[in-house]
Amino acid sequence: MLRYDTLLKRNPANPIISPMDFPYGAADQVFNPGQCMFQGKTLLILSVKLRNERYARAHVATSDNGVDFDIWEEPLFKVDKDKQFGNLDTHPIDFRITQMGDTYYIMRPGNSEWGCVAFLYKTKDFKTVEPVEIIALPHNRVPCLFPEKINGEYVRLDRPYSVGAPYEKSYANIWVSRSPDLIHWGQHRPLLKRDAFPWSGLKVGPTPPIKTEKGWLEIVHGVQECFVSWRYSLGAILLDLENPEKIIGAMQSYILTPETEYEHHGVIPDVVFATGAIADLKTRRLRVYYGGADTCVCLAEGDLDAIIDGCIKGI
Repeated sequence: MLRYDTLLKRNPANPIISPMDFPYGAADQVFNPGQCMFQGKTLLILSVKLRNERYARAHVATSDNGVDFDIWEEPLFKVDKDKQFGNLDTHPIDFRITQMGDTYYIMRPGNSEWGCVAFLYKTKDFKTVEPVEIIALPHNRVPCLFPEKINGEYVRLDRPYSVGAPYEKSYANIWVSRSPDLIHWGQHRPLLKRDAFPWSGLKVGPTPPIKTEKGWLEIVHGVQECFVSWRYSLGAILLDLENPEKIIGAMQSYILTPETEYEHHGVIPDVVFATGAIADLKTRRLRVYYGGADTCVCLAEGDLDAIIDGCIKGI
């Protein structure tokens, strides 16, 4: 097995949640978790694909130590075409969570015959969610909110793209936009091209930004074409605190790339995929809960300052 010298290090308990750990039915996938701190605990929103269901569902899991999780029985999201978004609301996966005050905003994609739109929900207890609105036209696989207003406006990152086009014409790049109310978005500006790094030649995608003293830390995923498949890796960039359209640092190296059995082999092989990260500004640790091969949930950790310095130095 290859060993890459990366700034994120895998937890020895990986995978920390596998399909066989799901207690409420036979699951083929438990993957790509949304993540945040909630009432002093680590909280994940798990994408779960049961063997006897066509589409995924979402279950909340919480942990006192960040490794051993209790999975809640009642799903937070499940396909229900009678709800507000009707037949657009299918296959709930890939959740991005942003906390603002005591409210948690949840972004997720909605796939349908109309294309992939972006849904925005909010919650205060993770037991019920309130739909806000569809906030992005097809095709857009979930914008990511900044955790506070900047210059009086809400700000987000997203990754619109062209389905069916050759990758060189897919325009799978990251953009910045602004809103007065979280619903109406404009002032769109390009931020990061898909081929900005050696490991992201096909596409690149965002996660909710993390505020640090030196800038907004943004964990991104990049997709690289390999001989027989694709490879999903994770990287990091740093954005200006007052002007998030400005990249002030970017690591050229990935901070995590597939190298273990549970990342190489699964429903989609050669994948480490994150929809967020959790930073502890006191201990200076960064935790990233990620999907391994779209099959299991894993944890990698790193030194927050080392990653920020890596962005500034462009290593």
